[in-house]
Parts: sequence; structure tokens; C-alpha cells
Amino acid sequence: MENRKLQLQPRLQMLADLVPAGAKLADVGTDHGYLPVWLLQEGRIRQAIASDINLEPLEHARRTAAEYGVSERMEFRLCAGLDKIRPDETDTIVIAGMGGETILSILESAPWSKKSGAFLLLQPMTKAEMLRVWLTDNGYCFTGEHLVFDKNYLYPIFCVTGGAQEKLTEEEAFGGILLKEDPLYGRYLEQQIRKLQRRIEGLKRSDNPASRTEAEHLEDLRLRLEKRREEILCTQ
Repeated sequence: MENRKLQLQPRLQMLADLVPAGAKLADVGTDHGYLPVWLLQEGRIRQAIASDINLEPLEHARRTAAEYGVSERMEFRLCAGLDKIRPDETDTIVIAGMGGETILSILESAPWSKKSGAFLLLQPMTKAEMLRVWLTDNGYCFTGEHLVFDKNYLYPIFCVTGGAQEKLTEEEAFGGILLKEDPLYGRYLEQQIRKLQRRIEGLKRSDNPASRTEAEHLEDLRLRLEKRREEILCTQ
């Protein structure tokens, strides 16, 4: 009986579309293993390593691979981040579906990821601005950024390799580096502005002078992002 075809949700489909053809994939925090399984089913990649820090999701990934007939081309590693993955085993690393701080810590523990020539696809669920700054301050450079709308939220996806990049401005950290041509960019800026506004309102409720100073600073940043959003909307 022919194996069934796996269908991906928009966020994972965007990641899959960005994986280079013929890649040796490492999917860190693989969870159900949907991304590498789909790529193997479609013949897009040569092989895949699926890793997770917890046994239960890794076992779920094993079952997914078996269900869709690709077990023989996947390896499964129980480890934190890239701890049990060697540089020569992968040329494409996906770290998706986790917070920006967690992605940062995984890369910090695997400095080879910026020296091996690997292509990184990073999809932070939170604190994208923190991750952008850390990457460019620590030997990684952006080759692309993309936006995907999934479950009523816009998520950024970073395409990154090892290399030098100029220090980011605050507007780039919060508003993105290479997103100006993305049709969703105006909506993403609006989303970021709303997040800033919530932070500003929280800081203004504090009696701490430092919090009020930070609120003023963030208000200035909010206005700059608002101006950028208006410029983008005028050109789209």
C-alpha cells in the first residue's frame, strides 16, 4: 500500500520551502518530526537527523517517520540542541518553534554552527528582536528574512550563515532587517508596534523612575516604527 502524504501547517511549510534541495538536514527540537518527514517524502533532502531534548516527542517523531515510510533515511538523537550532532553530519540546521532565548542558547553551545558553512533556518516564537541582535553581534549574518501567518499570528523566519554583519539599529532589531519586500511586512510592523505599546503601558504604571525613562525611550522607538510602517504601506 502506498504511503500517505503528510500535510504541513503554514509555518512548517514555509520552513520546508526554504530548505535547500539535497540538504543534509538537522531538525533541532523536532517535536513530531513533521518537517523532516515531509522533506524526505518529497525527495527534497538526502537525509535527516531529528533531535529533541525530551524522549516523548522524539518517540513521536519515530512513529511519524514509520507511518509515512521514511524511517530508513532518518536518525533520531536524544540531546539538548546540537550537542550530539557533528558539523560533518549536516549542512542545513533548522531550529524552530521555540523562544528566541532558547535558540540563542543552543547556538551559543555550538559555535561550530557559524564556522562550518552551515545554512541556518531559525524561527523564534518570542523575542525575535533579542535573537536578531545576538546573531549579528556573535558572528552570524542574515541572508534573508521571511514572514508567515499561522494561527492568527505572524512569525519571522531568519535565514542565517556564519559571517560578519554590521551592528543593528533598534528599528532593525524590532522591525526586521530584510523584510521590506515581504507583502506581510506592514502587518508585521503593526504587530510589533502593538507589542511595544503594551510594554510602554506596563512601564508607565510603575513608580520607578528607570521604568518611566525606559517607557519614554520605547515610545520614541514606537513612533519610528510607525513611520516606517506608513512608508511601507505607501509603497505596497
